[in-house]
Amino acid sequence: MIKSLPLLDKKVLVPRGKDQAKSFSDLVERYGGIPVEIPLIAFRPIERNTRLHDCLKALDTYDWIIFTSNVTVEIFFSFFEEEASSRFPKIAVIGKKTAEVLKEKGHQAEFVPSAYVAETFVEEFLPFVECGTRVLLPKGNLAREYIASSLTEAGAAVDEVVIYETYMPEESRVKLAQMLANDQLDILTFTSPSTVDHLMKVVQDHSLEEQLRNCLIGCIGPITEKKLQDYGLPIHASPEEYTVKEMMKSLIAYLEKIGE
Repeated sequence: MIKSLPLLDKKVLVPRGKDQAKSFSDLVERYGGIPVEIPLIAFRPIERNTRLHDCLKALDTYDWIIFTSNVTVEIFFSFFEEEASSRFPKIAVIGKKTAEVLKEKGHQAEFVPSAYVAETFVEEFLPFVECGTRVLLPKGNLAREYIASSLTEAGAAVDEVVIYETYMPEESRVKLAQMLANDQLDILTFTSPSTVDHLMKVVQDHSLEEQLRNCLIGCIGPITEKKLQDYGLPIHASPEEYTVKEMMKSLIAYLEKIGE
């Protein structure tokens, strides 16, 4: 039982859709905050195409498949048919949540890095790569090239295949603009660089820069942190462990510090 409610009555932006927001919102409520669910990012599978079909058909020819998020797992398996391949490659993932979702699909991750960021993944995964190692990397249309380029440099044969598109729902734009304009958000949280870009597009389109000055900002991961810095925004919480739970703890620690 939490002795105090450090987020009491503070409205916290939860930048996820309803299917992914529950655990995040529950955590906010647990600390006394008011979760405001406005998905800054949403995903839709691409149309089936020849490239995707060929990769799925040849799945048993790869040594490894890499999943960088639980969204990638969910969408990949929506395309994948078990009978399409007699052998599934070894699986590497980024993140505990990704490994959990994968397990729900009946598969076990054979490699999970110690930190949930591409740079650490590459550093720790390279010992598994030999010249000619075949790797399949399903991804979104806005994904970074870092993993593919780094493994290619190490001698791997990497096939990237875009399986989903990233976008911001129109209803989110309207709701976000209204709430920022009326100073109805106390804490903004960002879980990826795209969530920062999408929010800032709304801010710039409606000239809401001044309203951001009243908000505390928390984020996950160095790439998201850098994106915030590129926009000149302050960062009040950015934990060493890249999870929502640790981000909330860092925000609470900041609030307690300034409240002393």
